[in-house]
Amino acid sequence: MNELLLQDELATNDLGKRIANILLESDFNSVEIHLNGNLGTGKTFLVQSILRNSGWSNSVKSPTYTLCEEYEFNNMLFLHIDLYRTSEAEDILIFDLDRKTSGKKIIIIEWPERLTEPRFFDMKINLEHQEESRIVSFDVKSNLFLSLVAENV
Repeated sequence: MNELLLQDELATNDLGKRIANILLESDFNSVEIHLNGNLGTGKTFLVQSILRNSGWSNSVKSPTYTLCEEYEFNNMLFLHIDLYRTSEAEDILIFDLDRKTSGKKIIIIEWPERLTEPRFFDMKINLEHQEESRIVSFDVKSNLFLSLVAENV
């Protein structure tokens, strides 16, 4: 795992921009990112940054109560899932995450440790508080994000 120190929201936004650029430039049809971290570590802020830097211009809502928010634009489908309030297998099944799409499908799951069945992820990002900043560590399982990790070594 590789670590990165994010001093502030600007640095977190920069990370989101770098992830968005990788997603936009990739030829992967489906990408899954898992986000771990306690409340308030910036998981949802990072997702908002990824979406905005991918071209989404409308508001980005936290799926804390809805469990899933879908964003479809520019031949991409983003599924932003927050499992904080559930541990029921049926809750994740209703989102049909493995459905076929005509464009890119990007799945981002907050609180993936609550999944009742393990899922393959391309990258897992762990965010931890460190005073006013965040320590971010990466667990990369596919070649797609190797460049991101290489930048942080």
